[in-house]
Amino acid sequence: MPASLVQTFRAFAYNNAWANHRLLTACAGLSQAEFAAARTGFFPSLQATLNHIHVIDLFYVDALEGGWLGPTAWANEVPYPSVAALQAAQAAVDRRLIAHCEALTAERLDDVVKVNRDTSVQTERRDRLLMHLFQHQIHHRGQAHAMLSETTVKPPQLDEFFAAGEAPLRETEFKELGWSEAAVWGD
Repeated sequence: MPASLVQTFRAFAYNNAWANHRLLTACAGLSQAEFAAARTGFFPSLQATLNHIHVIDLFYVDALEGGWLGPTAWANEVPYPSVAALQAAQAAVDRRLIAHCEALTAERLDDVVKVNRDTSVQTERRDRLLMHLFQHQIHHRGQAHAMLSETTVKPPQLDEFFAAGEAPLRETEFKELGWSEAAVWGD
């Protein structure tokens, strides 16, 4: 039976959190100097790139929840200079996105979300905003992944999307994250 669009968004939210977990866990193997070191990318370091993912996640997740945080989300472009602090903060916003997607219904996908842009209010359908958010995360995680390949830490696999070949590792990580296959894929 094909998954519903709602279940697809839920799976994307879980996969997003899993990829963030894997990438930040790998980055924990870097020294602080390596994490902050200048590198080639849209943002000048792993630290800046991964903090950018976090602050934009805050911006959009807040809007999806009906909040009005707006551009103050990125007032501090690097709110978490260390990997450990960033990992905890990213996990918290990832849990919020998962909770939001868990509460979705087919009817709510067409709802209009108001996004505080400070000088204007953007209105966007919820499904389109979620697609944009997931694409943004994938785009910048790919850049961070490439930057990590310039270090002594091996970049983790991020494109398995819970594939069967990753089952033993996935089961271990799911235990760490408090997840189950049923939570990700539904009944």
